[in-house]
Amino acid sequence: MTASIELPQGSWWDWDVVSYNPGELRLGAGYDLTYHHGMELVFRDPVLVCCPTAFQDPVFRAPKPDELVAVTRQLGEAPQLLVVFEADAGGPEPATCLIAAGSVEVVQGTVFRHWRGDLEQGQRLAPWVRPPDQ
Repeated sequence: MTASIELPQGSWWDWDVVSYNPGELRLGAGYDLTYHHGMELVFRDPVLVCCPTAFQDPVFRAPKPDELVAVTRQLGEAPQLLVVFEADAGGPEPATCLIAAGSVEVVQGTVFRHWRGDLEQGQRLAPWVRPPDQ
């Protein structure tokens, strides 16, 4: 299955990898990632990730037939989900990014990237943030 991501309304210009482990890839997005982000794409069971750790202004699209063939050849079978986008990664041309995974979920909510002890309902801290005493 291929997917073109439908993003909720918002300013999702700035993106980066929030966390990545064998079971999950989490991309964070917002208008400025200095202090927080407001949306995440959570890819479950990622099997192929080809994207920079930080990028801007992604344009999601359906995979081209040759991209799907190449990913299928590399994995040995068709991926459950293949998401493709072009993004500004700082080079002279947009970078083509591919993510093959089991599923993807769009999660909204403020995620702070620095310590805050006064979180409101629905807010949380990024995985790397620890209280000052830790």
